[in-house]
Amino acid sequence: MKRPRVLALVLLLALLPACSTGEDAVVSGSEFHFVAPDGKTTINYDGPGRQSLELSGEDLFNEGETISTADFAGKVVVINIWGQWCGPCRREAPAMQEVYDKTKDDGVQVLGIDVRDHSRQAPQDFLRDRGLTYPSIYDPPGRSLLPLKGYPRSVVPSTIVLDKQHRVAVVFLKELLAEDLLPVVTRLAKEQD
Repeated sequence: MKRPRVLALVLLLALLPACSTGEDAVVSGSEFHFVAPDGKTTINYDGPGRQSLELSGEDLFNEGETISTADFAGKVVVINIWGQWCGPCRREAPAMQEVYDKTKDDGVQVLGIDVRDHSRQAPQDFLRDRGLTYPSIYDPPGRSLLPLKGYPRSVVPSTIVLDKQHRVAVVFLKELLAEDLLPVVTRLAKEQD
């Protein structure tokens, strides 16, 4: 009877180091604890209860260079999680570009996070072929998303909108049209600091 317990304890202790942070861990200044109330696909966070979020990762086009939400201080940031392999992402990408084109002069930045593409060439070609000019983080394993505690990383595309203080204001767990996103970012861009 004691032998199976001892064996189980040894196995558990052997696995613990695998869960510790190593040199390849992502270190971030903040975490966002996500909860989707009642299974909603659009979740609004209002007022002072908004949580800060900082994400960063390697630039899709400039290997070795990092892009961070901190690079866009004082701007509303639209974080769009996408992959060139994803049909809804392909349909949604022109909407993201339209929102960027219409609002970048008003202090709005779109930032893509390309996930599950294991070659840079395909997502780079996807952006070039469609004339998409907003930057993207290249993150096949999704490590840049680690600060999103409880966030459903399997939902692609999904979009997180940060206010000017880089606090989570709205989360969309669905494909978007420009008409869905424009009123949100316009309202946030007009919010007082």
